[in-house]
Amino acid sequence: MRQVLLLDDNPAQLTIREMVLRKAGIDCHVATNANGALALLSSDPGREKIGAVITDHLMPGMDGVEFVRQLRSFNPEIPVIVISGLPDADQEYQGLNVIFRLKPCEPDDLINLVRTTLNDPRCRASA
Repeated sequence: MRQVLLLDDNPAQLTIREMVLRKAGIDCHVATNANGALALLSSDPGREKIGAVITDHLMPGMDGVEFVRQLRSFNPEIPVIVISGLPDADQEYQGLNVIFRLKPCEPDDLINLVRTTLNDPRCRASA
C-alpha cells in the first residue's frame, strides 16, 4: 500500500494523525509546510510512494486551498483530504477534487477514509 502524506503546521496534529494511521498499519510521511510537501509530491520518489494527501486548511505561508491548486497543476488525480475546523471552508475547494472533513475527525473515520482512498483504483492513476 502506498503512503499518506500528512501536511499540517501544528506538530501535535501531525503526531496524533501519524500515530493513528501507523497503528492501523498505514505508512505515513509528514510535512510541516506546503512548499516542502509540494517538493516531495513533484519528485520521482514522491510520485511513486505517496498515494494520498491529508492537509490542514489554515497554515502560515500557503493555506490549504493554494496548496491544492498548486498540487493539481502537476497531479490532478492524487486524492486529497482536507481537514478543517471551519465549516464553510469546503466552499473554497470547489472544483479542486478534494474530500473535506471537519475537525475533529474521529480516528476510525480517518482510518476508513484513508484505506478506502488508497484502495480505490482511480486513486492509483497517478502512479
